This record gives sequence, C-alpha cells and structure tokens, in this order.
Amino acid sequence: MSQEPATRPIRFFHRGAIQQVAGLPPTTTVLQWLREHAHRCGSKEGCAEGDCGACTVLLGELDEQGELQLRNVNACIQFLPTLDGRALLTVEDLGSAERLNPVQDALARCHGSQCGFCTPGFAMTLQALYERHQAEGTRPDRQQLADGLAGNLCRCTGYRPILDAGAQMFDAPAQLLDRAPIAAALRQLQADAPLHYAAMNPAEGGVQHFHAPRSIGELAALREARPEARLLAGATDIGLWVNKQFRALGDIIYLGACEELRRIEARELDGQPGLWIGAGASLESAWSALAAQVPQLRELWLRFASPPVRHAGTLGGNIANGSPIGDGAPALIALGAQLVLRRGDQQRRLPLQDFYLDYMKNALQPGEFLEAMHLPLPDQAWHQRWQLRGYKIAKRYDSDISAVCAVLALRQSEGVVEEARLVFGGMAAIVKRAASAEAALIGKPWNEVQARAAADALAEDFRPLSDLRASADYRMQVAQNLLRRFWLETRPEAPLSAAQTSVWQAVRFGSRSPA
Repeated sequence: MSQEPATRPIRFFHRGAIQQVAGLPPTTTVLQWLREHAHRCGSKEGCAEGDCGACTVLLGELDEQGELQLRNVNACIQFLPTLDGRALLTVEDLGSAERLNPVQDALARCHGSQCGFCTPGFAMTLQALYERHQAEGTRPDRQQLADGLAGNLCRCTGYRPILDAGAQMFDAPAQLLDRAPIAAALRQLQADAPLHYAAMNPAEGGVQHFHAPRSIGELAALREARPEARLLAGATDIGLWVNKQFRALGDIIYLGACEELRRIEARELDGQPGLWIGAGASLESAWSALAAQVPQLRELWLRFASPPVRHAGTLGGNIANGSPIGDGAPALIALGAQLVLRRGDQQRRLPLQDFYLDYMKNALQPGEFLEAMHLPLPDQAWHQRWQLRGYKIAKRYDSDISAVCAVLALRQSEGVVEEARLVFGGMAAIVKRAASAEAALIGKPWNEVQARAAADALAEDFRPLSDLRASADYRMQVAQNLLRRFWLETRPEAPLSAAQTSVWQAVRFGSRSPA
C-alpha cells in the first residue's frame, strides 16, 4: 500500500478570518465546534438529527465559475472536516445589537419569536432566501417562503408571524452580506493540498483518518486501496449514525471535495443521450434537474426532506444507501436509470432496478463506488407516449419520511399499454417494481377495469410490514388507492386535474413552486 499522504489541519473561513482546527475527532460536528470550542452559541441544538432547523447555518463555496454560492444546512449533522475550503456563516454574522439587518428587524417587528430557541435557525434560512431573491431581483410569494422554511420547526410562535417577517424583510433597503472578503479567502484556500486529516477519536478507539480527494482519479485509487473505509457524502444519514446510534465509522473518504462528482450535464452513455447526474450532486441540484425534464416530479422534489437536508445530502448517497423508504430510487427506476459504478480505472453499468439485492444490501463490490446515475433524456416524443406521476404518503406533508412512495409510469400506443413501470418504496425490504401489477396492464387497454386488476395484483407483489409510520394493511390500501388515483389522472376521457386530486390545493397559500 502506498504511503499515507501528509496530514494537515482543517482550514475554513469564519468570522472574518481563516480558521485552522486540529486535534478534534473527525466526527466532531460543526455545531459542537461552534458551541463548545469557538463559543459561538447563537446556533442551537434541538434534535441533533437534521429535523428541527435550530442549528441552521450558511455554507459558502465557490462554484466552477468562481462565484460564491451560499446554502443553508444543518450544523448538527455536518462533520467539521467537511468545512475545509469553505466558509461558515452563523447568526452572529447577521447585523448587531446596534443595527439589525432586514431579516432580524422583520422578525422582531412581526413578533416572529417567543421563546426564541428556534429563531436563529429561522433567521439563517430567511437570510438564504433573502440573498438569493435579492440577487435575482425577485420577491418570493407566501408559498415559496413556506417551502423554504419547511426545514425549520417552531413550536410556540407558529408560522404566520414568521411568514409575515419573510415577506416584510424585502420592504427595507437591500442589505446583502459582504461577499468579497469571503470569496477572496476561499480563493486563497484553493491553494491548499487536498485534505488528509487525522486525530484521536475515543469513540473509534484510536486515530481516525479523514481523506477528501479532489479528483475522480484520486478518489478511485483511494477507494480501491481502502475498501473498508466509510464513504461520506452529505452526512444527512451517516451523521445520525454517530449522533443517535453512537456507531464507529472507521476511516472516512469524503466525496464532497470532488467537483467532478457534482456535475449534472447532458452526456451520452454507450451511445445513448441522457442526463448524467454525478453521485456527489446535491439532492437540491439533482431534483431540480429531474423536475426540469419531468415536471410531474416537482411535488416529490419539494417534499423530499427539507431544504437544508437537500442542500447537504446527495442523490447518489440516497441511492447507494438503499433505504427501502428512500424517495430517490422510485423516481429513477421509473425513468430507467443506469448506474455507473467504478473500481480503480474500470467502469461498469448496472440498471438501478438490479442494484438492490436485499434490505440495505446492494451489488457494489469491494473497492467500488457509485460514480454517477444516467437517465435517458425525455424528449417531446417521450412526453407524448408516457404518462408518469409521483406520489408520496407521509404523516406530515413537508419534511417527513414516506410511509409509501410511488412513481407510476405507462407507455401507450392507441390506448393499449405497451410498457409499465410501477415502482414503490415502503412496501418491501427494497424499492422495487410491481411485476404482477405491471403484467396485468401490458397489452391491455388502459381503462378502469385494468387499473383495478393491477391494483388487486399488488397483493402478489408485496407483503408490507407494520411499523411506527404505517400498518401493513394501510400501506397496501394506500398503494392500491394510488393506482386508482393514477388512473383518474391519466384516463383518456375527463382526466382529473391536480387541483381535483390534491388536498394541498384546497389549503395552499399560493402557487406551489420551489423556494
């Protein structure tokens, strides 16, 4: 095995200067560092699992054009070494006691805080919205504000005054964060060598290493040499393993510093044009690209976790982890996604529907990793031939884990079903297609009788479990009802519109669009 590269401290921009951290365990979270070591106690710890948003901070990094991009994430599940080369902004960066910034002033004037515990997180999320809309010259409507705040929980004030503040913060003269010193510091940090950080971690029983390769070649070589190391992307899942389950991770290979893994572009694969989504692309970026191609997936995008989780987590991580209730796999399987798997210099292709072998088991080989997902690009002919819908059933509308997720697609010719892809999550140990239900449709006319036959056939495809989210009987009934809804929305005569099938349409604030 090649010699370990030299270690160095973690370096990032915070509070007007480049910070340098060494000696802390690699699984120290950003929130722990802020509160226990930097003594910046504005960011709060509520759930420590990325649900409540009390710890929301802004991360800044330069994009490929050298422009500073800011995104709100949960500090409680981000490991400190993932800050390397980036900027960290907290509520302490927003104005001062002598001069509140527009976000803080609006929250105060609208009485958007009672106990105040959640307020720093709300302020940071609103600041992210404020920065983006001011830069674009737009002003969000009330629904866009609500969508943007879906990852922040308030138990005492309620959302009305907070939404009022979100609207009124645009009334004052624009007061944006000073980006120039941040961008200058990040350009300086780009000259640093790729991060190899090592420190004693009592929870691991020794020294733990954290590698952050910057190229796909370096990543492939490192993964092949250390197949036992833990791959880390957004930490929106693995962060909970540490915070809640106290699991040891071993050495870590971080994917977030590899720009090639984050690319989303039109690219041919084996001669087939399609959409290439790098495994390191954020959930937000990946779902934005998917919804641009298939607008029927827009609601699934908005309901997939929360904005802070989507900004940190990756679609590749969601697919590779393979949770049976993950919302990414049903959509990608229904769209015919191929996985690009890599080991060293070798690549292989595998249909996503063949990737999952059993509960939390997949077809990855030792030393192999997911490089990208490739989807056929829907064209006008595709949209004419295919009917597709995505549905998510959960106890909460926003920011919740699915009880059942279904992405249903049919290709017809002259009213006869030629191909069916009925994909369900939450119904089995893995996300999978409903083979019997599909067989009940293929070669048959798309009518109510066949839709009912397919719904009945779901009992042959799945034996769902009961858990805290739903009972087995409920899951089966919901899955069958979703097929019925799919028929009602896509029937040849008088198909029902979204306004007729969605309860949300009756209670919405305005047009539902991503914030």
